[in-house]
Amino acid sequence: MKLLLAALTASALLTAPALAAPCRDAKGKFIKCAEKAPAKATRCKDAKGKFAKCGTPGATPVK
Repeated sequence: MKLLLAALTASALLTAPALAAPCRDAKGKFIKCAEKAPAKATRCKDAKGKFAKCGTPGATPVK
């Protein structure tokens, strides 16, 4: 019984900080997490396979 209680207590202590605030800034301080990840910018290539602005004629989006 004591072993089971000790195991439950240890697992609760190890998971609590992970649920509290998983996001950190560049300096390592805890911050509020972003709602969604920012959308990736689409990249385009021209007919020769070189990267080009997406508005130029002949440029096609690449994943």
